[in-house]
Amino acid sequence: MKTAVIYYSLDGNCALVANEIASMLNADSIRLQIKDEKKRSRFGTLLWGCGMVLSGRNLPLKPYTFDPAAYDLIIIGAPVWAHSPAPPIKTFISEAGITGKKVALFLCHAGGEGDAPRKFKGLFAGNDIVAQTDFISPAKYSGEELTQRIADWVKDASWL
Repeated sequence: MKTAVIYYSLDGNCALVANEIASMLNADSIRLQIKDEKKRSRFGTLLWGCGMVLSGRNLPLKPYTFDPAAYDLIIIGAPVWAHSPAPPIKTFISEAGITGKKVALFLCHAGGEGDAPRKFKGLFAGNDIVAQTDFISPAKYSGEELTQRIADWVKDASWL
C-alpha cells in the first residue's frame, strides 16, 4: 500500500509524530510550510494563530508536490489552534483535491483539543476516515514513550 504522511508543524510537535509514522510505514513524507514564516514571540504566535483561525483565512503555502492519485492511504497531521485544525492544513485540503481516499488523521495539542477532532474529520467529506488519534505535547514525551504510542496506533490500525 502506497502511503503519504502530510503534516504542518509550527513548533516541531507534529513533525516528531509524522516523521515517526512515515518511518514505521516506509511512507512518503510531505511537510507543509507557510509563506509567512515570521519569527514571533510565544505570545505573539498564540495571538496570530488564534486570529488566523477566527478569521477563517487560508494561509498561503510554499510550493509542495503531492498527487493524491499516487497514494492508497493518506495520513494527515495538524496542530490544534483555538480548538481547530491549524489553518495551513485547511489550505492544503482546499488545494489538494483529496476524494475517495482512505485517510487517517492525527492532531497534536497541549491538552486543549476541544472540538478539533470533529472539525478535522469534517474537512474530508467524500473520503473514508479510517483512523483518528491525538498526541498531547509530543515533544515533552519524545523518545521511547512517544515511539511506543505511535507504534501502538500504527500496529493496532485495521486500516493498514
